[in-house]
Amino acid sequence: MMAQLLRPTPNWEEHEKPTLPGSASMPYHTPMVRLAYALVALLVGITGGLGNALVSANLPTIGGQLGLTPSEATWLPAAYAMVNVTVNLLVFKFRQQYGLRLFAEIGLAMYAAVTCLHLMVGGFTMAVAVRAVSGFAGAAATTLSMLYMLQAAPRAYTGKMVVIGVGIPQLATPLAWLLSPTLLVFGQWHNLYLFEAGLALCSWAAVVVLKLPPGMHIKVFEKLDFLTFALMAPGAAMLVAVLAQGYSQWWFDEPWLAWLLMGALVLISAAFYIEHHRANPLIQTRWLVTPSILRFIVGAFLIRFLTTEQTVGAVGLLRVLGMGPDQMQPLFGVILIGTICGIAASSLTFSPKTLIPQIIVAIVLFGTAAALDYGRTSLDRPQDFFFSQFLVAVGSGMFLGPLVLLGITQALKFGPNYVITFTVVLSMTQTLGGLTGSALLSTYQLHREQVYSSDLTAQLNPADPQVAQRLQLQGGIYRGTIADPVLRAAQGAALLAQITRREANVRAYNDVFALSGVLALLFLFWSLYVAVRVAIRERRAALANNPS
Repeated sequence: MMAQLLRPTPNWEEHEKPTLPGSASMPYHTPMVRLAYALVALLVGITGGLGNALVSANLPTIGGQLGLTPSEATWLPAAYAMVNVTVNLLVFKFRQQYGLRLFAEIGLAMYAAVTCLHLMVGGFTMAVAVRAVSGFAGAAATTLSMLYMLQAAPRAYTGKMVVIGVGIPQLATPLAWLLSPTLLVFGQWHNLYLFEAGLALCSWAAVVVLKLPPGMHIKVFEKLDFLTFALMAPGAAMLVAVLAQGYSQWWFDEPWLAWLLMGALVLISAAFYIEHHRANPLIQTRWLVTPSILRFIVGAFLIRFLTTEQTVGAVGLLRVLGMGPDQMQPLFGVILIGTICGIAASSLTFSPKTLIPQIIVAIVLFGTAAALDYGRTSLDRPQDFFFSQFLVAVGSGMFLGPLVLLGITQALKFGPNYVITFTVVLSMTQTLGGLTGSALLSTYQLHREQVYSSDLTAQLNPADPQVAQRLQLQGGIYRGTIADPVLRAAQGAALLAQITRREANVRAYNDVFALSGVLALLFLFWSLYVAVRVAIRERRAALANNPS
C-alpha cells in the first residue's frame, strides 16, 4: 500500500532526500549553521535527561526538604521512566505524520510550564507531575538531539553523527553531580527546578528559532495504534513501578506489587495479541521472536544492566562511607571526561565492521572496572575510584551508538515500519535494564549486608579480651561528655555496632562488584561465541555464492 503524502515534497536533490518519512532532509549548510545545529543538539540532548539526573543525584535532599518518605521519593525518578518508556511508542509515528519539532515544542513548553508551577505550588503531587512531563519531553529531546546533530555534518558522516547524537544525553548524569552542590549551596530544591525550567525554556527557544529542514510527512496513524498505546502505556508503567518500588517497599511484603506485576503482564500480553493479528501493526511481533532480534534484546538489556555497577556499586559504597555530592564532584568530573572519550572513540572508529567490536570492548571495560573495584575497604575515598569509573564511563559512552546503529540496520532490512518496533525495543531494554540492575544489585547488596552483619555481630563477644578492649576504647570517646559509666559503655557498644554494620556494607558492596564482574565475563564469552558463529555462517554463505 502506497503511503499517503500529507503535504507536497520539495524538489530535493538525491543527496538531500530524508532517509525515512519523519526524518529531516539534508540540504547544504554553511559551517556556522552546522555549528549552530551542533550546539542546539547538545543543549536539547542534555535538557532531556538533566532534570531527572538532578533529582536522582539529590533524591535524599529533595525528599527531606519536601517532607517525603523514602518510598514517596522513589516515585519521582519512577514517574520519569514510566512516561519516557511509553511515549516512545508514538514518537516515531508522530514525527512521520506531523514532524518531531511540533512534538518537541509541545513537550518542552509543557515541561517548562509545569516546572515553573511546581516552584510556586510545591508538594509531592506536583513533584511527580514535573517528573512525568519531563519524561514526555525527554522522549522527544533524545531523538531531536540526534536529528539536529545529523545536520552538523555532511551526509557522508551520518553514522558518526548518530553516535554523537545518541551519546549526548549520557552526559546528563555526571553533569548533574557536578552542578548539584553549586545549585544547592544558595538555596533548597527550588534552585534545581529553576535551573531545570531555564534549560527547558532555552531548548524550546532554540528549537523554535533554528528549525530542522523540512521532511516528508505521510499518514501513518490508525485507530488501533491508540488502543495498543492505551494497553502498553499502563502495562509498562506498572512494570516500572514494581522495579522502582520493589526494593524500598521490599518485594514480598506488599501485595499491591504483585497485583501491579500481574496487571502489567495482562495488559502487555493483550497489546501484543492485538498487534500480532493486525494488518499494519505498530509492533512487529513476529520479528521480535526471530533469533537475531532476541539476541539483540538480551544483549541490549544486559549491557545496560552492567552500567548500573557505577550508580549502585561505586556511588552506593561512597554514600555508605559518608561521601556526599561535594566530595564526589572530582569523581564525576572524571566520569564526564570518560563518557566524552567513549563517545569520541566510538564516533572516530565508526564503520559497519566496528559496531560489534566496539560493544565487546565496552563489555571488557565493564568487567575490568568491576575487577578493579573488588576488594574495597572503608578507607577508600572517591579518588580511589577514578581509574575504574573512568573505564565504566568510557564503556558507557561507547556502547549506545553502535547498539542503535546495529538495531536500525537490522530493522531497515525489513522496512521502515520495523524501525518503530526497534525504537520501542531499545527504549524498553535501556529503561528496564537500568531499573532492573539497580533493583537487583541493591537487593543483593542488602542481602549480603545482613549476612555479614550477623556473622560479625556473632563474633562480638564481650568476654573476648580484644572485643572488651575495643568496647573500652569506643566508650572512652564519650568520657568528656557522658559522666555515667554505664551510659558511656552503652554508647560505646552502639558505636561499635555502627562500625560493624559499615564494614558489613563494604563487604557486601565487594560482592556486588564480584557479581558484576562475573556477569560481564559470561556476557563477553556469549558475545564472542555469537560473533564468531555469525562470521563463520557469513563466510560459508559467501563461499557458497562465489566458489572461486
